[in-house]
Amino acid sequence: MKKLIYYIAMGLVIFAASSCGKVDNYPAPGSTLSGSVTDEGTGQTVQTEVGSRGTRIELLETSYSANPVPIYLESMEDGTYRDTKMFDATYKAIPQGAFVPLIVTDASGNTLSDSSRSFVLKGTAVENFKVQPFLRITWVSKPVFNSDSSVTVQVKISRGTNSADYQLPITDVNLYVCNTQYADENNFDPRFSVLTAYSASQTSSLLSSTLTITTPHGVLPQDVYFRVSARINAGLDEYNYSTPQSAKYP
Repeated sequence: MKKLIYYIAMGLVIFAASSCGKVDNYPAPGSTLSGSVTDEGTGQTVQTEVGSRGTRIELLETSYSANPVPIYLESMEDGTYRDTKMFDATYKAIPQGAFVPLIVTDASGNTLSDSSRSFVLKGTAVENFKVQPFLRITWVSKPVFNSDSSVTVQVKISRGTNSADYQLPITDVNLYVCNTQYADENNFDPRFSVLTAYSASQTSSLLSSTLTITTPHGVLPQDVYFRVSARINAGLDEYNYSTPQSAKYP
């Protein structure tokens, strides 16, 4: 009898072990989703930063759940995004960043407008989005090297949307100096960058004239990049960015 109990127990152990050792037969995700977020007024990609306050695409996989857990794809600095490890499925995509939200709700949470997009990913998909950035920052001229080794840049800042809800004061404008083109609030040389806060009363002058910014004097790295950001007090306080501008000492 003891032997019978022993053999039964061993059989159960072996069965349990074999059950736990089953291999996951599902294929690894290998589909590719890519695209861009562009300014609907200019057709140019919306410059951004990488990180929690940069442009990101919220994805809701609606194939298998009515209340899916969102996943996020961060955009690159140039406003494009790409992920090569996606599952084939139906998704709802909601770009988020320093632009007018694509989903607008009232104080009670009721949806007033919804410009998000649903699509089916099977192998590859390209999803491009047009948005209205809060601000546009454009270069007036190339950086100028001064006799004291400082550098002067000039940019223009303008509104990117006519929406009254986002005609808010500019809170700060920053000139980032870096030895790579990926200059932003997380990646800059504090010795030469210029970070400036502005009051609400200064917004009109910032929007109506060319803004001139000069770095502190001192020899910059030989290969240097400049990038200007500005923001309004909206959303997650995300910055709008200029394109990077490279320069070398003459």
